[in-house]
Amino acid sequence: MNANATLSPDDLARACADAMWKEDDASKGLGMTIVEIGPGRATLSMTVRPEMVNGQRIAHGGFIFTLADSTFAFACNTHNERAVAAQCHVTFIRPGKLGDVLVASAREISRNGRSGIYDVQVTAGDAVIAEFRGHSRTIGGAWLPNTTVK
Repeated sequence: MNANATLSPDDLARACADAMWKEDDASKGLGMTIVEIGPGRATLSMTVRPEMVNGQRIAHGGFIFTLADSTFAFACNTHNERAVAAQCHVTFIRPGKLGDVLVASAREISRNGRSGIYDVQVTAGDAVIAEFRGHSRTIGGAWLPNTTVK
């Protein structure tokens, strides 16, 4: 990124996601992919692999939570302010299955001061399998120093 760059909100969101993705070994290691990024929103996907199913032979809730949490993280870091989770809550609605492509879509509900609230819906095909709400907190620092928004 050029020093003192000026970016549109969409370009800023994408550049922040690219910078964050380079350091995100967990999401990459689980086979997640970024589907879409925009200001205050993100969509990621992940295929349920054999090592992700539990003794019930359904997707382990921890992996569903992790997909939702990663998607939340990308959404709340689109404004070029480093943010982390302060708290999260997930409700599992129906099971994911081996081979399912899970898609998590996050959207910003509120952002005020250092705090934000984001809702994430996780689907498998047309079925909603989980709903997640995350509260973020900015921690100081920028993904792209010397960058402003048009």
